[in-house]
Amino acid sequence: MSLVELAALAAQACDETRADAPSAPDDDLIASQRQLAAIARLIELAASTVAAEISHRSRRELGYDGLAARLGARSPEVLVQTITGASAPTARRLISVGGLVATPAHPWLQPVVEAVSSGRLSSEALMAIEAGLGSPSDSVPASALREAAVTLATLPLSVELLGARARELRADLDAAGVALREEQLRERRFLRLMPQPDGMTRLAGLLDPESAAIVGAAIDAATSPRRGGPRFVDPDEVAAAAALVDDSRSTEQIALDALVQLVDTAVRTTVLPGRRPDVRVLVTQADLDRRAGVGFIEGQSAVVSIETVERHACDGGLVPILFTDDAEALNLGRSQRLHSAKQRVAIAARDGGCLAPDCDRPPSWCEVHHIHEFGRGGATDLADGVLLCRHHHMLVHNNHWRVTRRGGRYWFVPPPEIDAQQQPIELPSKSAAVRRMLRAG
Repeated sequence: MSLVELAALAAQACDETRADAPSAPDDDLIASQRQLAAIARLIELAASTVAAEISHRSRRELGYDGLAARLGARSPEVLVQTITGASAPTARRLISVGGLVATPAHPWLQPVVEAVSSGRLSSEALMAIEAGLGSPSDSVPASALREAAVTLATLPLSVELLGARARELRADLDAAGVALREEQLRERRFLRLMPQPDGMTRLAGLLDPESAAIVGAAIDAATSPRRGGPRFVDPDEVAAAAALVDDSRSTEQIALDALVQLVDTAVRTTVLPGRRPDVRVLVTQADLDRRAGVGFIEGQSAVVSIETVERHACDGGLVPILFTDDAEALNLGRSQRLHSAKQRVAIAARDGGCLAPDCDRPPSWCEVHHIHEFGRGGATDLADGVLLCRHHHMLVHNNHWRVTRRGGRYWFVPPPEIDAQQQPIELPSKSAAVRRMLRAG
């Protein structure tokens, strides 16, 4: 049967299943789910085989003659992702599973591979077991790992539990290697904040087991009454649990708010490396005086209400920055050779990041540049300092660019070898609060 014929049969089966599922008896519904899962596992295995072959034909030594390169993809994973419409992790898994099944590079995993080939186990289960068991070592022969694989291939467990059981079996075989594997997991930890187009920020990361235990315990304590946690006897605890159950927020929202509160408490009471990570709320003096308009949180693209600004203005953990009518941040300190911490805060609020055109470096990545060098009589005040990232700061000093000021606005002046006319290039503020004030003016 060709893949075209198989696709036609799959489409027909899909239509029939969708039509029959609403009226199917419970037993038939469960049986259908099991059958479809087995079919899906077999189809994914076939897709893995093809993905592995695509990867083989795109191997690095082929250079630009490789399949992925010839089709304009930077890697076989990207090519598979483009063809399948799957996520990057899924594309990588397809290639990895296809490689494990196609070549017996890991003979101790053969019992699991056979279970995958028959549709009894998923490719995700294979990857979880492989990661949990690891490779043979001086203290753990391949025969011992194969025996463990035989056991794991017969267990009716979820992918997560199969991975946990595989790690347990490896620990039983190699207790001395637990510390090394623990460190390997710890090396994979990360946290990434990804601003989204709608003004929200997505959190992505991995926690090593110890970190997960600490964070998880805190989140569990905050949300357990909502998730059927332990019953309370103390009247105060009973009342608090009842209030949490009746809270209008979702359990996930409560978890996030608890995490933010923990971080906020920590930065208020703990000395972190470098400076204290103050959060800055930016607002024009006019908007604050009339208690209308909007404010901005430095480093975030979304606006906040004046009510939020007023709430944060009296909060010791946040720093309110006010702007006068000429777009200048209110003076927080002058007349020192180096810009003070308070002056840097005001300059950062006014400039919103590196002033160079098309540069997206935030204030935390920038240095304060003196428009008029201090050694040549320049003053260290707010108007005389502008934010530039290290690259553009070095460009100004090393390539003889200049920054000039006209009122409350700043301009780049290129050197003659770049522009014989030395036409000034305006450096608009990256601060949303300043842009709002200028629009209102």
